[in-house]
Amino acid sequence: MALSLDIRLKRASKVYSRGEILAGVVVVQCKETVQHQGISLTMDGSVTLQLSSKTIGVFEAFYNSAKPITLVNCSAEVCKPGRLPLGRTEIPFEFPIEPQGSQKVLYETYHGLFINIQYILRCDMKRSILNKDLQKTCEFIIHIPSAPETLPSIPVKFLISPESLQNVPENVEVPVLRARGELSATQCSLARPLTGWLTLERCDLPLRSIELQLIRVETCGCAEGYGKELSEVQRVQVADGEVCRGLPILLHMHLPRLFTCSTLNTSTFKIEFELNIIIVLKDDHMITENFPLKLVRN
Repeated sequence: MALSLDIRLKRASKVYSRGEILAGVVVVQCKETVQHQGISLTMDGSVTLQLSSKTIGVFEAFYNSAKPITLVNCSAEVCKPGRLPLGRTEIPFEFPIEPQGSQKVLYETYHGLFINIQYILRCDMKRSILNKDLQKTCEFIIHIPSAPETLPSIPVKFLISPESLQNVPENVEVPVLRARGELSATQCSLARPLTGWLTLERCDLPLRSIELQLIRVETCGCAEGYGKELSEVQRVQVADGEVCRGLPILLHMHLPRLFTCSTLNTSTFKIEFELNIIIVLKDDHMITENFPLKLVRN
């Protein structure tokens, strides 16, 4: 290609916090002298909300009121109209990361199913009417430390038995089963894995597997009503087939980078998470124990 445009951030991880400086260079490479009408950079951060197809018609007013929430929006010209020489040209830039929307707040980067919080840096090179304009985008990630908690994170013990199960249909026969264990905490740091242990003391039916399932709970809406949607983020198998009775099984799950964030509760949307411990029997019946989680960033 005779002409290429790229954005290179100085920080390889692309992770920033409020108050820091987003710095880097715009790189233009050309095989001949290039005439342009100016090069500009735009930093944009927003929250986009949507409802699932199940709730269309129930909260129709939501589509008229739930516009994208602007968190950051600023632009600057980094190169005035002129000519770029043959070869590689680097144009440095710096942007302070501060909220500029009406709410004066920044939220963590989050890629969800119905809620999306994203920060984009866009570079535009304007050219003459006979040449196509060039554009390049680069996503950077925002991490927001959580407020200090007064309550310490304590281990959570659990017992799975026929008596502890809820929402069991009357015509379903629950097998004789008893499993006990412990989660390291239900208030979890995003920088550390979720850990614990489980011991299967008794199960009268053959097992297929034991799994951990991370669930996102996304709530969005307006004054007319709210819609809550649950969806799976990831599933980890911790045991395959039959397991020894009375032998502790280690539970370990790393929290994915972009698909989780600190638990968030605002006036227009909420992002929460839950953990399911699932015991899958040979006949594909599943016994599930649910734990609400609070994710924090230390």
